[in-house]
Amino acid sequence: MNARTVTLLDVARAAGVSKSTVSDALQGSGRVAEATRDRVREVADRLGYRPNSAAQRLRRAGAGAIGLHLPQTATRLDYYMNLAFGAVARAQEEGLDVVLLAPATGTHGRLASRVDGLLVIDPEVGDDAVPALLDAGVPVVTGERYLGPATAPTGAVVCDNSASLTVLLDHVRDRGARRPALLAPADTSAWAAALHTAAGTWGRTHGVPVEIRTVSFAATAHEAERATLALLAADPEIDAVVCAPDGAAPGVLHAAAALGRTVGRDFLVASCVDGAAARGGNPPVTAVDLRPAAYGRACAELLCDVLADRTSPDTVRRHAWALETRASTAGPL
Repeated sequence: MNARTVTLLDVARAAGVSKSTVSDALQGSGRVAEATRDRVREVADRLGYRPNSAAQRLRRAGAGAIGLHLPQTATRLDYYMNLAFGAVARAQEEGLDVVLLAPATGTHGRLASRVDGLLVIDPEVGDDAVPALLDAGVPVVTGERYLGPATAPTGAVVCDNSASLTVLLDHVRDRGARRPALLAPADTSAWAAALHTAAGTWGRTHGVPVEIRTVSFAATAHEAERATLALLAADPEIDAVVCAPDGAAPGVLHAAAALGRTVGRDFLVASCVDGAAARGGNPPVTAVDLRPAAYGRACAELLCDVLADRTSPDTVRRHAWALETRASTAGPL
């Protein structure tokens, strides 16, 4: 246990009690039997638990929990589930619980009043809950910036999404593509807006406009297949498709197969978001690994730092990504 900070959750698991019981036992509060209190203290001493003074101040002053708001379509996307796990793991290290805010907008005001701070991930213009969350009266950290009119967040963790798409487009060009296209959502989020801007800039730089076909924020494989078929029907010269939404890549692969294209040779496919769908494609799809668990952890860490006065408001932190090249962009033999 000494390789990392021992948390209340570690003590609770070892003692066979709840985390709230551990907290009450160590603070001498609550209705905890003396024998249980003694056992918890013994386990805490044995594991080397050291109270986090910042977290203790937070629990005395607030709810001991943070809220997590994800895009409404997030529950079926691999990316957001991994992000949520990372956020929960980091919050627990601080002794904080995580409350997942339901998509229904009517519940957000009530829930926001029962947490010490909020994480708002990939906020979209058009998500009616976001302005209310930003104005909830508690510190808010956003994963990517919010483009709509609202109270500014306390902090943000951002990726350079323009750079990642530029690298993808450079990669397919280096592998032989001359007419790339992009499947991307409308520019109602900072992520999608960055992709639109980067595609336009890249096209002007190379003198080859990047055809952009609009799909939904969480486009299914079926939607991506239909969009790719329509794209290639309108312009058969397109020889590479970069798809933005998580999980959309198999649809592009199906469309290519239906049209007799050989993916990885005369037709290249790449994704702006890595995940199970990209890794398990036939062939596996080149993608940008946004490291979602680490990203969720970084968002939670910034919020914890804000709550504990370890960083100043208006802090913006950068999150690194990596390109994973696979057979879908191998290029001509």
